[in-house]
Amino acid sequence: MTIGQGQAEETTTPLFGVYVHWPFCKSKCPYCDFNSHVRDAVDQARWQRALLAELRHYAARSSGRTVTSIFFGGGTPSLMPPETVGAVIEMIRQAWPVATDVEITLEANPTSVEAAAFGALRAAGVNRVSLGVQSFDREALHFLGRGHDVDEAVAAVQLARELFPRHSFDLIYARPGQTVAGWQAELDRALALARDHLSVYQLTVERGTRFWQDQARGLFALPDDDTQAALFEATQVRLAAAGLPAYEISNHAAPGGACRHNLTYWRYEDYVGVGPGAHGRLSARDGDAVLKHATRQISGPDAWLDAVERQGHGTAADTQVAGGDLIVEAMMMGLRLVDGIDRTIFRRVTGVDAVGACDPAVLQRLVRGGFLHVDDQVLRATDTGRQRLNAVLGRLLPH
Repeated sequence: MTIGQGQAEETTTPLFGVYVHWPFCKSKCPYCDFNSHVRDAVDQARWQRALLAELRHYAARSSGRTVTSIFFGGGTPSLMPPETVGAVIEMIRQAWPVATDVEITLEANPTSVEAAAFGALRAAGVNRVSLGVQSFDREALHFLGRGHDVDEAVAAVQLARELFPRHSFDLIYARPGQTVAGWQAELDRALALARDHLSVYQLTVERGTRFWQDQARGLFALPDDDTQAALFEATQVRLAAAGLPAYEISNHAAPGGACRHNLTYWRYEDYVGVGPGAHGRLSARDGDAVLKHATRQISGPDAWLDAVERQGHGTAADTQVAGGDLIVEAMMMGLRLVDGIDRTIFRRVTGVDAVGACDPAVLQRLVRGGFLHVDDQVLRATDTGRQRLNAVLGRLLPH
C-alpha cells in the first residue's frame, strides 16, 4: 500500500489508525496548548501496563480492522522508554491484524539526549519519526522555548535520515519580526535535510499558553496580515519547487510521502485513541446510515491512570456522531486536503455523497467565486478557498 496525494488507486482502501498519547514533557513550550505535563518522575512500568490495558479495551470494540498506521504523539513520546514503545507495538500486533507496510510514527524532540534513543526506537519497530525542530534560527529557538540548539537539530535530522526509512520535521513561521527573505533562507536549510515530508505551521497564539499572556502584555506582536500572507505564499512556492508541494494546509510531501496516519484523520476514517486526552472515531452502520462514536479519554494523567487501573480504560466521553454533525465533521476535515474530498471515500465513511450534502445554491456560488471545485470524483477547495477555509466552511455547512 502506497498512500500519497493524487493517488486514485487508494480511494477504496480503508485506513484504520491507532493513536497513543504520551502526556509528559521536559518543559512546556510557551506556544503549546496540547495536553502535556512536566513531571520529575514517571512510573514507567505502571504507565506501560495502563496503555496496554486501554489498547485491549478498544481492540475489543474494533476487532477485525486492519491497522494501517500507529502514531505516538504527545507530549514528548521520545521520552518513552523504547521498551514501552515496543510493548505497545507488540500489543497492537496481537490485538488487530496489521498491514504489512504499516506506518509507525513517533514524535521526537531533537535534543542530543533524545536522539541517543533513536536506534533503540527503530529496533522497537518505529519506522517514521517526526521531529519538533521548529526553526534553524538560534534566536527563534530561544523565543519558542525549545530545549535544543541549531546544531542539535541538524544532527538529529541527519541521524533520523540514517536510521529510519522515513522522517519528517516541523517548522514554525510567522514569528515576530520574521522577514520573507529570512524565512526563505531557513527553508533552504530545511530542504537540504528533508526527505519526503515537511510540516510547516504558522504561529498562532492560543488561550491558556504563556504566549497568550505575553502577547496581552505587549511583549511581542505577530507579523501583520500582509506579511503573514507573503510568508505563506513564499512557503508554497519554495517547497513546491523543491518537489514537496502542499497536500494539506500545513503539510508538504513528495508523491507517496504523505503521512498516512494524518490522512486517516482528514479522510474521516476510523481510529482508536488511547492515553490521557486522546480522541478516537469508531464507526458502525445502522442500515444505510453511518454512525460514528467520538471517544475522548480523561485528560489528567493521574485521573486517567487511576481509571484505567479500575476499569480497563479511561474513557471520559463516548458520544454518537450522526446525520448533519457527521457531515460537518467529515467536510471540515476533508477540505483541508489539496486533493479535497474524494467522493467515493466520503460516501463510504458517511453514507452520503459530499456534493449532495451541500446546499446547491450555496455550492454554486462558491464554485463561481473560485473557492471550490466540483467534478464527478472530488469536491475540493481551490488555493484561494483553502486560504479562507473557515469562511468557506461557514457558508457551505449547516449551522
